[in-house]
Amino acid sequence: MKASRITALGLVAAATLWIASGHLLPRDSAESSAAIRTSEAEGQKPFRVGVSETSVVPHTRKLVLSGHTEADRKVTLTARTGGVLTELRVRRGSQVKTGDVIAILSDEARESQVAQAKSLVMQRQAELEAKRSLIAIGANPKLDMVSLQSQLDAAKAALATAEAELDRGVIRAPWAGVISDISVEVGKAAFSFAGADLGTLVALDPTLAVVEVSERKLAGITVGEMTEVRLITGETARGKVRFVSKTASQTTRTYRIEIELPNADGAIPDGISADVAIPLAPVAASSVPRSALTFSSTGDLGVRTVDADGVVGFAPVNVIEDEQTAMWVGGIADGARVIVQGQDFVREGQHVEAVPVAEYSASR
Repeated sequence: MKASRITALGLVAAATLWIASGHLLPRDSAESSAAIRTSEAEGQKPFRVGVSETSVVPHTRKLVLSGHTEADRKVTLTARTGGVLTELRVRRGSQVKTGDVIAILSDEARESQVAQAKSLVMQRQAELEAKRSLIAIGANPKLDMVSLQSQLDAAKAALATAEAELDRGVIRAPWAGVISDISVEVGKAAFSFAGADLGTLVALDPTLAVVEVSERKLAGITVGEMTEVRLITGETARGKVRFVSKTASQTTRTYRIEIELPNADGAIPDGISADVAIPLAPVAASSVPRSALTFSSTGDLGVRTVDADGVVGFAPVNVIEDEQTAMWVGGIADGARVIVQGQDFVREGQHVEAVPVAEYSASR
């Protein structure tokens, strides 16, 4: 009994000494640990990065849109009267000028009407001349002169109508262009030929490059702006914005833009695919390498910079234009040193050794 009591007292004493040792003996605090890490860090050389000094300049953006070419004018040639197609003076691809004869519709009835009207005019003219002398000597009343003159005028009007009907059988080009399609053959006859399609005439000088732009990108596009157009064939052309629609398409909610392209030789066909680069209003921007863009710890797109004390910072940017070799961005201060080499190995607030990118590349 006495031995067990002594054992219990010994265990209590040992536990008390172990607990007291945690308060009496010295130990490392969090502050001392941080101080040790800081002192160790101070003994290490800062991480080296390559920087490039940027400048903010006015940059003219280009809005690149895909579209197609269209003929400036296109019309379907139609007959204005009936008859037999006796002559077809053009074929697909023919170049015509204003007033050139495209086709002729023959109808003997119209020719007879013209001949009859001419005979009637001659008759009325002869009657008027014969009566004129009788009226002059008082043999006939002067009222007959008025009646005969009106009859002559009516005959001339009938002749003009007959000649106009005969002329309707001649189909002429309303303006210069190219015949793109012919839908009839010589010998085709139809008394209801009026309104029938004969062919299609297109005007290719100038030619239009047509694109559709969304409402978000419509601002900044103005009539008269010079643009660059690249055809799918690889050819390029320059033209000016001729038309900017003020009404959106009901189906796509986009706005039609027309660019007028000189095409005197007809080298640009109708309906070919094309990319149009439209310059927009200049904005303040900086050019940085594509590889310099990175994401911050919060997920923002931007670039890492180094201040005068060698401390890394982060500048969020907005992309203004994406080129093949560089990015034009906004949000970078003029003269800022942007990290273009090693930016993914440092963090904001870190002290680094910043050297020009040429020196950094040479030391690698």
